[in-house]
Amino acid sequence: MLATSVATVLGAPLLLFPAAARAWAGWHRRRAGRLLGVPAEEPPAGRRVLAWAPAHVAAGFPLGMAALLCLGNIVVAAVALTSWWAFPADDRPSLFSLLDVHVDDWTTALAGGTLQIAVLGAAAWWALPALARLHARMSLALLAPSAREVLTERVDVLTRSRVGVVDAHGRELQRIERDLHDGTQARLVAIAMQLGIARESLADDPASVATLLERAHETAEEAMAELRSVLQTIYPPILADRGLDGALTSLASGAGVPVRLDLPDLGPLPATVEAVAYYVIAEALTNVAKHAAATRAALQVARTGDVLRVEVTDDGRGGADEAGGTGITGIRRRVAALDGDVRLDSPPGGPTTLTVRIPCAQ
Repeated sequence: MLATSVATVLGAPLLLFPAAARAWAGWHRRRAGRLLGVPAEEPPAGRRVLAWAPAHVAAGFPLGMAALLCLGNIVVAAVALTSWWAFPADDRPSLFSLLDVHVDDWTTALAGGTLQIAVLGAAAWWALPALARLHARMSLALLAPSAREVLTERVDVLTRSRVGVVDAHGRELQRIERDLHDGTQARLVAIAMQLGIARESLADDPASVATLLERAHETAEEAMAELRSVLQTIYPPILADRGLDGALTSLASGAGVPVRLDLPDLGPLPATVEAVAYYVIAEALTNVAKHAAATRAALQVARTGDVLRVEVTDDGRGGADEAGGTGITGIRRRVAALDGDVRLDSPPGGPTTLTVRIPCAQ
């Protein structure tokens, strides 16, 4: 509360400058959010700053002064308790300002000073945090975005995510078409040609037919392998065969570094959520093995209500760059398609933590 009082006095002139006023209000909003343990990172709108400022000054200054008087009288009591004798006789400290108890002897100093410190200390311990939380709630309430602003921001986010999803879907279709055209289709054409040659050679050169059929068989197996590879990128067969638990266990055991897996029972999940979670984890573990220079990693998957939370942590060198081809952009697009969010914390020197939250309501 003392900080609130000082910030109120020093920050009041900032109201004359709109940009500075918004920054000042944003600082108070973040501070209130940290005090109450709630997210409050969005910069407040100008009209909300104008509504908050007078209420902040009206409430913050007296609350801060109350805290200052409380703490100041504790200091006075401490001085009176130990050093009352060093003051001139007509200018010695007094205790309990309303009663104006002058300290003229050790009995008054010890008894009165101890009592004042105890009473004001208890008041500061119990009342000041409550007053600070009260002021923080007021700041958050006045600076919080309106329902209309929340809806507008939500529409903007959904619009951006849908555009990204459409672009990603188009690129995915192009990739699948290219893989089928350049790989599987080419091999099927080769099989047809080999079988055609074998049929024509059946009468003239029967001995070569066996060789042609063997080549056609090998080409058919290669085509099936490529087709399976393409299908795995659409929906991993392991999810259908073993479920998300088994698929993630397989990913963890096959990663390039030891992975500690924390995977409680997640309950039934939509197929799209399972596919996105599998893709996110596979990409994240690949990044750990290829880019992080890590010696170990941890994978934690949990479900809280209708939200699936995925966290991948490694002890590597950190400094992950989303623009460096690490696949984080692709992860963000896939998660955004389900209205989820992605947070990457990768300071230089590590560790790196990728946290993904995906709505999973049935």
